[in-house]
Amino acid sequence: MADEDDILSIGAAWRAEGRDIALATVIDTWGSSPRPAGSRLVVDRNGAMQGSVSGGCIEGAVVQEALEVIEDGKPRQLEFGVSNEQAWDVGLACGGTVRVFVERVE
Repeated sequence: MADEDDILSIGAAWRAEGRDIALATVIDTWGSSPRPAGSRLVVDRNGAMQGSVSGGCIEGAVVQEALEVIEDGKPRQLEFGVSNEQAWDVGLACGGTVRVFVERVE
């Protein structure tokens, strides 16, 4: 797995190739969380991705939001947790909360 600096370098390289991308960053965690704050995931318009914000349990939902952010340019703050109905949909039943910021990179 690429480290956080690599994710930014990969994103910069993808932008240099003309690819539209979004960057997702874990901004806060509470309780059990598979990835710490500062963890990143870069996604391109075709769904290619590098990095991780959850070790897999919410990655699919974050990638879907990243694709929408690439399309409309509106950043989003996402929250996944046990108290959130979305938690069951994404498989985050480990007792924690994860907040992720997703932004398009120009």
